[in-house]
Amino acid sequence: MSDLNVTLGYFLSVLGLSALLGVSLRRRGGAWAVLEELPASLALAACRLEVHAIEELGGWAGGLGPDVTLTLLFLTLLAHTASFPVATGNPCASLQQLLLLRASPHPTLLRLLLQLCGAHLALLLAGRYWALELSDMHMIRNLMGAECSSSLRTSPLQGAAAEMATSFCLHLLMLHLQPRPTLLRVPLIALTHTLLTHTANSYSSGFANPSLAYAVTFHCPGFSFLQYMLVYWSGPLAGMVLAVFFYMGHIPKLFSRNLLYSQKGRFRVPKRKESGEPREKSS
Repeated sequence: MSDLNVTLGYFLSVLGLSALLGVSLRRRGGAWAVLEELPASLALAACRLEVHAIEELGGWAGGLGPDVTLTLLFLTLLAHTASFPVATGNPCASLQQLLLLRASPHPTLLRLLLQLCGAHLALLLAGRYWALELSDMHMIRNLMGAECSSSLRTSPLQGAAAEMATSFCLHLLMLHLQPRPTLLRVPLIALTHTLLTHTANSYSSGFANPSLAYAVTFHCPGFSFLQYMLVYWSGPLAGMVLAVFFYMGHIPKLFSRNLLYSQKGRFRVPKRKESGEPREKSS
């Protein structure tokens, strides 16, 4: 139980401080609002690294089973989505806004750089946190150093397919839930992402987030950097593009012709009578 208390305290500290920084940047508006991607990416990656450590060592070092891992993952995604309504910490989500013509190229490029920087800072923060050895699990994790088990547990092609499917389902749901109230949208997205991650756990862990995968598994041995790029960049991006195409029927940034859905309206507007038509005489 002490290990779990330490982990919960870490989650609350990271998410709380990052959310406060995000709110202050968002209130400034303008170019400052774009910088919110840095704490958003840092918070998500830092918490996900701790979840990954529990998945690796919690079962025999802290008595934390898969049910605790899934619960913590859901709470992390729920709190992160609620704390950052604009920033996502996900390069795929930022590129999706570009494809939908809701963002311009230069701010999008800046968002991508900030997300990668946030993920790298989270990796450094987690290493410092584990070095404190506040629990038995962290002591073992600190002794392991740079050693870690890769989240990719299958071939790169199968892993890319799993990431593509996860990203497709997640982004399609997010597009469908855009007009829904926040109280409905946020829990549904967090729950769906948790279930998709659990389903893809035996393949690629279903990150659907390139910067998050960079922090959690790119430094783990077993595969080359190019193989990780194929799985965790090409897969999620392909899934996101397919989600936009199936939702819109076209890719607004690339072409405007709708290839899937008819543009005709469901209801016909009654035609107005022409002025030359004879009118009925009143009695």
